[in-house]
Amino acid sequence: MKTIYIIIMFAAAFVALYEQSIPKPNVYIMVGALIVFVVGLMRLMSKVPSKNERDSNGEV
Repeated sequence: MKTIYIIIMFAAAFVALYEQSIPKPNVYIMVGALIVFVVGLMRLMSKVPSKNERDSNGEV
């Protein structure tokens, strides 16, 4: 599942950068690609544990 999110995020970043490089970019495509990128990043980062989480002994 992680690799699917990474592929989708790279595709969204490519679409946003490509759309920005053309003479008359479509804002809706750029915003959509940005939203897909941010949501994918949130999903990937939700699996990473926080540094401040307590372990089972109650220590920091």
